[in-house]
Amino acid sequence: MYMRRSMMIKAENVNKSFDGFNALDGLSLNVKKGSVYGLIGPNGAGKTTFIKCLMGIYRYDSGNIFVDGEVVYENSKLKQRIVYISDDLFFFTTYSIIEMAKYYSEIYESWDWGVFEKLKNIFKIDVKRKCRRLSKGMQKQVAFWLGICARPDIMVLDEPVDGLDPVMRRNTWAVILQEVAERSMTVLVSSHNLRELEDVCDHVGIMYNGKVVIEKALDDVKGEIHKVQIAFKGDTSEKFKEEMDVLHYNKFGSVETYIVKGNVDEIKSKAYKYEPLLCDILPLTLEEIFIYELGGMGYEFENIIV
Repeated sequence: MYMRRSMMIKAENVNKSFDGFNALDGLSLNVKKGSVYGLIGPNGAGKTTFIKCLMGIYRYDSGNIFVDGEVVYENSKLKQRIVYISDDLFFFTTYSIIEMAKYYSEIYESWDWGVFEKLKNIFKIDVKRKCRRLSKGMQKQVAFWLGICARPDIMVLDEPVDGLDPVMRRNTWAVILQEVAERSMTVLVSSHNLRELEDVCDHVGIMYNGKVVIEKALDDVKGEIHKVQIAFKGDTSEKFKEEMDVLHYNKFGSVETYIVKGNVDEIKSKAYKYEPLLCDILPLTLEEIFIYELGGMGYEFENIIV
């Protein structure tokens, strides 16, 4: 039976600046062992900068980042337990897939040739083909193929499935989640595809202006913010609005739409007190939560149809 060591990622008050610009500004983050953690945020929030600090590509200015209690920077032994797949892939110019696999097997002590053979049935690319001559989507498949065969304790993914067709996206995530389920592999994934993250993540961290402003289990995040569509008999909407923690408000005809924070039972109790003609409390997608949470923090976005 595979016995895996305790694994987690912990960042404490991390700062990183470039020419006076604070790309990371007191960032703190916690990724639990065996979780799939989605790191989301607008462009320029600092997601990629944090990932490069985590991977030891950048040296952060102050604070601490630990993986399983150790610092990654210049720690080659710890890096053997981590696979990093970025949107900007690298392969040796003349290497075929099988040659890259042999290179990986020399770096990662946990490399598994049996897994490499099994994954041939999923990725279905001739191992003799030169990696650099493959399409971007096929190169991404090769990156996942090699990364999974390294049997890492943690996978760090930056825009991971961009360029893959829908079937291959599904198959790739299925293989990754199988690793999470069977070996408690930890996954940190940054992506703009929030719909996809909603299907695979159990925890999310929302970044804004170089720090993590919200960090919770996905179910908790979705359970604390709701869309309320309501219509009142008389002029009671202002009273109702004053009782709610409103992130966004819109009105179309007699129907008012509120995006509110709070417990759903408490929202219902306050709403029914005014005897509404209509009252629907609807779940929000992760994308909607992202928009409204950042909107409440001053992030500008165009008024959207709710």
